[in-house]
Amino acid sequence: MPTTRATTAEEDRPERSAVRTLLRLWPFVRPVRARLFTAAFVAVVASCVGLVIPLVLKWMVDGPVADRNPAGVWLGALCLLLLGIAEAVLFGIRRWLVARPLSHVEAELRAALYRRLQRLPVSFHDRWASGQLLSRATTDLMLLRMFLAFPLTFLLVNGVTILVGVVIMLMQDWVLGLVILGPAVPVLWTCVVFERRYAEVARRAQDQVGDLTTVVEESVLGIRIIKGFGRHRTQARAFHELAGRLRGTELRKARLLATIWGVIVTLPEMAIGAALVVGSLQVADGELSAGTLVAFLSTALALRWPVDSIGFLLAMSQEAATATERYFEVMDEEPESAGAAADGAGEGSGPGLRFHGVRFRYPDAPPDSPPLLDRVDLHIRPGESMALVGATGSGKTTLTALVPRLHEVTSGRISLNGVDIAAMPREELRARVAVAFEEPTLFSASVGENVLMGAADGAGEADLDRALAVAQADFAHALPQGTGTQVGEQGLSLSGGQRQRLALARAVVGRPEFLVLDDPLSALDVHTEAAVEAALRQVLADTTALIVAHRPSTVLLADRVALLSGGRIAAVGTHQELLRTNAEYAHLMSGAAAGDREDHR
Repeated sequence: MPTTRATTAEEDRPERSAVRTLLRLWPFVRPVRARLFTAAFVAVVASCVGLVIPLVLKWMVDGPVADRNPAGVWLGALCLLLLGIAEAVLFGIRRWLVARPLSHVEAELRAALYRRLQRLPVSFHDRWASGQLLSRATTDLMLLRMFLAFPLTFLLVNGVTILVGVVIMLMQDWVLGLVILGPAVPVLWTCVVFERRYAEVARRAQDQVGDLTTVVEESVLGIRIIKGFGRHRTQARAFHELAGRLRGTELRKARLLATIWGVIVTLPEMAIGAALVVGSLQVADGELSAGTLVAFLSTALALRWPVDSIGFLLAMSQEAATATERYFEVMDEEPESAGAAADGAGEGSGPGLRFHGVRFRYPDAPPDSPPLLDRVDLHIRPGESMALVGATGSGKTTLTALVPRLHEVTSGRISLNGVDIAAMPREELRARVAVAFEEPTLFSASVGENVLMGAADGAGEADLDRALAVAQADFAHALPQGTGTQVGEQGLSLSGGQRQRLALARAVVGRPEFLVLDDPLSALDVHTEAAVEAALRQVLADTTALIVAHRPSTVLLADRVALLSGGRIAAVGTHQELLRTNAEYAHLMSGAAAGDREDHR
């Protein structure tokens, strides 16, 4: 699990405005704004139609009912029926108007997030837990869709409805109107306090969902380790601890929501009760008609839903604001540049692969810490294979990751055939440089699709067969569906050696100009290793290669060897030369050779 968590402490976050945060969604909403505005207008009309019903009731009570006119009563009932149907139809039209555009907005948000994740540097993915990213792409986007579909519209609709309803009530009787407006100040104060507190708890809950997702994902991917070491109880405790924290946070959200609902429901209900008593006294004294009282109370009751809904509409809006904030935490990260020229970019420095005074320190390392790589100078001639040897933790894998710009050099330059790689478009660079990592990663796709990921568009069966032959991965043809067999998530349905051979086939299938291999034979048995080495020699004869090596057998694939020690290239020469002249290299190779003998017994 990455060491840097996305769940930063609340005190480290600046205060944010929910409105300003939600306005960042406008570029995604703008293409469908016409339908959304139309839907909001239709909803406002529908809500106002509902407020006409109390006026019809007033007419019926003071007119046909008071005059004992059955025809008038039936006419009023017909009007009420038509108004109800009109209100229902208008709300149905609103729903139809928003369904398609909101699914489009959600799809665009998700696609933009995925594109950004693909463009972000490896250092970002090293820092962020995958569960935090997954929760942003799933739970947070679901909250945004729900907000755009309901609270965004009904905060406006209910606000207009309350305003129109209050005006109607004041026009009916201003004294009763003031009684109804009495709770407005405490309700508004409660909403302000609730908004601030709920925002903090909502953020904590959504971060905890990300942490919980990470634990579940790691438990699924690492199930063999968990079962192999009998650690299921430890993992279960970790899961229950995080689930317990999330439960506590959700309960606090529920308590806050219950508090605001209690205030928002109780105070207006008390005001309606007071208005009923005062209005009844006025009717009894002849100061108010019964129809007016009925219309007033019907309007007040019609406003119950708009008022009662304020609590959960504010809650959903705060959760949407938090989801927007979390979404843009990823979108605001600086992506990999397409290829900006560095100092001296494009200057001639000889053909082949060359490191010029390269220094590297991880971005999150303390500024005063020594660099992992310090002034590395190394030249791999065209068509030459260079083995890179060093003690564990010396920075060999990091050095190879600098070539395809998975990490950016802190200072210095790396050039391919005299061109600084920082000046190359990344697509061009990665088309010229192929990489096979020590830990082979396969995707939930067919064997053929996994291998051909390393080839240019248009590669076919012939290229696939050649790459499988080079990597001694002909076992793929014997799988149930041949090279069309699905390998499953992470390729765990295959052995480690099979995965490594397919990763090697992926690296060589595109006939790359430069080849970077990070200990590509570590998971192979001695017989398969010998066969792969024989095939690799043919490939290496036509390319320039940098090979991280731990075993003498892998070192012998290379024309020359570079020893990485103390963050620098300590020695360069042939295997035999370094054995004779460099004690550190001889020690490393003697230990590796002894390990090989033990492995092959």
